[in-house]
Amino acid sequence: MLGLGVVGSGVATSLQRKAVLLENLLGRPLELRSILVRDPTKERPVRLPAGTLTSDPAVVLDDPDVNIIVELLGRVDPAHKYICRAIRNGKHVVTANKDVLALHGSAILGLALEHNVDLYFEASVGAGIPLVGSFRQALVANEIQSLHAIINGTTNYILTRMVREGLDFEVALKSAQRLGYAESDPRNDLDGEDAAYKLAILASLAFHFKVEPSDVYREGISSLKPADFRYAGEFGYAIKLLAVGKRDGNKVELRVHPVLINQDHLLAGVNDVFNAVRVQGDLMGEALFYGRGAGSKPSSSAVVADIVDAAHNINSGVSNRIPFGYRSQLKLRPIGEVVSRSYVRLWVADRPGVLAQIAHIFGNQTISIAACVQKETNSATQGAEIVILTHPAREDSLQGALSEVARLVSVHEVASHIRIEDFH
Repeated sequence: MLGLGVVGSGVATSLQRKAVLLENLLGRPLELRSILVRDPTKERPVRLPAGTLTSDPAVVLDDPDVNIIVELLGRVDPAHKYICRAIRNGKHVVTANKDVLALHGSAILGLALEHNVDLYFEASVGAGIPLVGSFRQALVANEIQSLHAIINGTTNYILTRMVREGLDFEVALKSAQRLGYAESDPRNDLDGEDAAYKLAILASLAFHFKVEPSDVYREGISSLKPADFRYAGEFGYAIKLLAVGKRDGNKVELRVHPVLINQDHLLAGVNDVFNAVRVQGDLMGEALFYGRGAGSKPSSSAVVADIVDAAHNINSGVSNRIPFGYRSQLKLRPIGEVVSRSYVRLWVADRPGVLAQIAHIFGNQTISIAACVQKETNSATQGAEIVILTHPAREDSLQGALSEVARLVSVHEVASHIRIEDFH
């Protein structure tokens, strides 16, 4: 095993506690031979036999008696290098590393096929939620039409606190950091990068289409204000950071950003650190996968399951039993072509004619206004806060309208723009 952090310790503990169960399943024992760590003398939360820990990668990667390498280091380097080295040494690899999979998954899968070994990565997205296996096996008869996923527990916890308690973003973030749900440097979570990497993996599996993280349009949650949650609730919506993959003909749109979801939808009720993925297929219709998307126990559940799967294949003398490849001739849909309804919050001069100016600009961009409500006034600035809901419109038209509106002398601030996600 490579790494003995939170997940690694959970995996080691599970292998020890469930040794008899796993041996009965496999007909032979699983032996945890060695674990690569930075400091073998450091105190660990799991008791291991003397000599198990090593700081020398060769002890783990080059041992001819080791059949399976479990990579739990995180980040890209040196994890990517070690995974490739293990495969070239003829070892099956289990990893929970979303970064390596999103950036190098295609090449690594090809390398595994070349060396007649398997690559397993169930824990890379959604921890213990069975997503990867479902896409590779249970859902293969379906043409997947859409994915809608809440796949970052940190941001979902922050959004839950903001709506429940009316907290400012910074206060909710500090709470998440105190509880260990957010890192000291949480930018990868807050700006949508973590969710974009996970969506790249899921979309590759769902649409059989090579997706790079850079293909995913993303926005974060740091600009959201308590007023947005309050007004969204009044209109019957919840706010979530959603990863969206949709196929329409030969085009796929891939995006991660805050959205308004109808409060009656199942995804609107996914709160705190929980994750959920809604999948729409042509045969099965709609399915929802739900559970804890991070943590030692859920992640170790997925990792140990992958180890057992690899061991079954070794027992049977097979590999690449479920081959993976990119078969779709799909193209990315640019974000400007995406069509959605929108919520827009503006601070404007509190005087006659302002709404007519804004409506004229929207109309020129072929954007139809569904509702416009004045929410607050500020006597000190002689300003009024208005909220606009639009009918479906192209993203480039909406952005063009907002840019033009922002230049009006009578508009103090375009305070918020959040897309409304409709499920079909």
